[in-house]
Amino acid sequence: MTIAAKLKELGIQLPPASTPAAAYVPYVRTGNLIFLSGHIARKNGKVWVGQLGRDMTTAEGKQAARAVAIDMIGTLNAALDGNLERVRRIVKVMSLVNSTADYTEHHMVTNGCSELLGEVFGDKGKHARDAFGVAQIALGACVEIDLIAEVD
Repeated sequence: MTIAAKLKELGIQLPPASTPAAAYVPYVRTGNLIFLSGHIARKNGKVWVGQLGRDMTTAEGKQAARAVAIDMIGTLNAALDGNLERVRRIVKVMSLVNSTADYTEHHMVTNGCSELLGEVFGDKGKHARDAFGVAQIALGACVEIDLIAEVD
């Protein structure tokens, strides 16, 4: 099954590449690697604001991380001129979870992203990963994730 067919089966319509909110670009390609800048969680077109352990549950955070993954796939699609079949491997994901000091389920939140990448890309979506808790994220977002992909 092609990646486009898999996305359609999952009911996912990819957004265009996100527009940077500051002095950076959405992605950089060097050789066969594409580095995506951090994407913050959005819900209904607006920043998904919240803090895990205070006003968001782990399940909500996982949904936010999945939403970030969809946005990142959209940016990756733009970087590859609309041809996600050129992805050889999702190499690395780094997730920042806006959380209270005593919150300890960052890894479970980040699974929302990792699981979707696996669904969409199959074995090519298996990746190395970091998941950190942080005191705050730009614009109050609950989750921010970046990604490195190897491509043809």
